[in-house]
Amino acid sequence: MSIATPEVLQRDIAARLERLPMSRWQISIRLIIGIVTFFEAFDQLLIAYTLPVISREWHMTPADATATLTIGSIGMLLGALASGWAADRIGRVKVITLCVALTALCSLSMTLCTALLPFLILRFVQGLAIGGEVPTAAAYIAEISRARRRGRFVLMYEIVFPAGLAVGALVAAWVIPHWGWRPLYLLAAVPGLAAVLLQMRIPESPRWLASHGHLDKAERSMALIERRVEESVGHPLPAPALSESASAAAVATPAKRSSVRDLFAGRYRRRTLVVWAIWFVGYLANYGITSWLPTLYKGSFHLSIGKALWYSTATSVAGLVGCLIAALVVDKLGRRFVLAGGLGGTTAMLVVLGALGAGTPMQLLVWSSLAAMFNFAVNVCLYLYTPELYPTRSRALGVSLGGVLNRLGLILGPILVGALYAGGSGLGSVFLVLGGICLVGALVAGLFAEETKGRTLEEVSP
Repeated sequence: MSIATPEVLQRDIAARLERLPMSRWQISIRLIIGIVTFFEAFDQLLIAYTLPVISREWHMTPADATATLTIGSIGMLLGALASGWAADRIGRVKVITLCVALTALCSLSMTLCTALLPFLILRFVQGLAIGGEVPTAAAYIAEISRARRRGRFVLMYEIVFPAGLAVGALVAAWVIPHWGWRPLYLLAAVPGLAAVLLQMRIPESPRWLASHGHLDKAERSMALIERRVEESVGHPLPAPALSESASAAAVATPAKRSSVRDLFAGRYRRRTLVVWAIWFVGYLANYGITSWLPTLYKGSFHLSIGKALWYSTATSVAGLVGCLIAALVVDKLGRRFVLAGGLGGTTAMLVVLGALGAGTPMQLLVWSSLAAMFNFAVNVCLYLYTPELYPTRSRALGVSLGGVLNRLGLILGPILVGALYAGGSGLGSVFLVLGGICLVGALVAGLFAEETKGRTLEEVSP
């Protein structure tokens, strides 16, 4: 039996969101959550840049170094899994706020570490929080977006993650030689302040509230959003284009708990398998390259720590450029083109790098940076594409399980590169193997990814 009242049925949440013009309100929401995600990214990659220093300070073995690189990713994997379940039950904003506060607390505590074991424990707990915040924020941003130019709107938010990686690299390259590694983790505690802003300024997703039967709260949240947008644009909003069928799907359906089974039912089975493959491949290549770059520059080419960090920074900046290009073209060329083309470009750059054998630091710098430009474009697009593939009741779960495959790639990438490198295969072979894996991902995306551009979330995923 439907739990919706006639009054609520007349208010189509999806239609009301679709007719909202772009305003300062949407930009402010994107900015607040963007600051949070920026520092989550800053936190995530700091370990790659601080590893050469703490490795020497704590006399770490190669096994210790690998554990330090991967322990956070294991936490992110578990955090992504738990956050999807939680965000689909208690709400997006509560989960984001909790994750931000925990990330900041762990960063602050890591500045006090004097040995590896407590550092690893804190890194694991912080990984839980980072893994939980990023996919939940992606689901939230998608749910307050409209179909028209949704790709650019979402990706201009998502670009803050690679921006955080790039800024983290730049800051690390300057701070570590002058001040050591601890100030970086102190700076990374800044997002704790954003947790207060989140609770005060960010309304819960009305789509989520409506889908879970919280009809009064959904109406209040939607009314607040409309009021803020009207204040921003300075004129009344146009009437929504009400759709009886969309209204029934978005509001009248009784609340239903999400489950993993939903992701493999009907049309969602193929979507899940395809997007999982792309998540895994994209992030295995990404972290397999970036996490080891400072160590490769220092160990293979005997560069100073400062120079190795600056070389590694160029790769992160190139990745940021790739994300910006993806944001500008994804609504015109489509999601499938960006995903398949990006993985194809990554394959080509890695094959060239493998064929050259990465014989000089400059070869490694140029071709790894070009590979990162293509690869980051793919990975940022996944945070747009995945929320589009699932209905509201299981959207956060779908994104978070994609994040689980992401984290598996993050874990296995450094292990794979470390094993090949330590086994004497040579840098050329390392990059050829990564290129072959990316080729498989490109074929999966090009042949099987479903196009979603220009369609409402309810149309794509009823």
